[in-house]
Amino acid sequence: MEAFLDILWFKILDIINYIESFLDFLFAPLNFFGPAIAISTIVLITVVITKILTKIFKTKRYKECKKDFVHWYNVRQEASRCEDREKGKQLAKNIDQAKLNQIYYNFFFEGFMLGIATKYLPILVFLAYVNEAYKPENLLRLFGREYLFRFGITNGEPVAVGASCWFIVSLLLIYLGWFVAKKVFSRYIAERRKSIKDSVLPA
Repeated sequence: MEAFLDILWFKILDIINYIESFLDFLFAPLNFFGPAIAISTIVLITVVITKILTKIFKTKRYKECKKDFVHWYNVRQEASRCEDREKGKQLAKNIDQAKLNQIYYNFFFEGFMLGIATKYLPILVFLAYVNEAYKPENLLRLFGREYLFRFGITNGEPVAVGASCWFIVSLLLIYLGWFVAKKVFSRYIAERRKSIKDSVLPA
């Protein structure tokens, strides 16, 4: 058994090394622009991958849980709108206890696991890659310094920004930019549709 586990572990290491070599080859041209831009570009690619995965990858169980949740939530809403307010509250409570609470838990848990697989796992994989590919020794070899850039002074020493730190900062900035761009684009589309609708309506 131990021999089998050793073989399996070495196979996993080989696969990781192959993936790392492939990513090195893929991202090598980005180093021309410097480590900060290279890492930011890798982060942007990571975000795009997570967006695509979260949009297209939905498990059958997740779809079923979502369908059940929407159904019973609508049933609860209908029950709560009963003319007899006390009866409506009791019906809603019974639905919560009998169905909705468990269905919501299943839906939440399935969505959480799906989020780990489609969003957090890719981010962690690329973070691990960046942390290894742009570690201080490699930065020194490729760019002549052990850090991306430095700023300020703390205890008489400038603060050096490393690869992992810049990855996280870039990730936050890109997600923020994505959110703002989505809001602006949605508003533009809504205004565009409204203007088209107004233009076709008879005066």
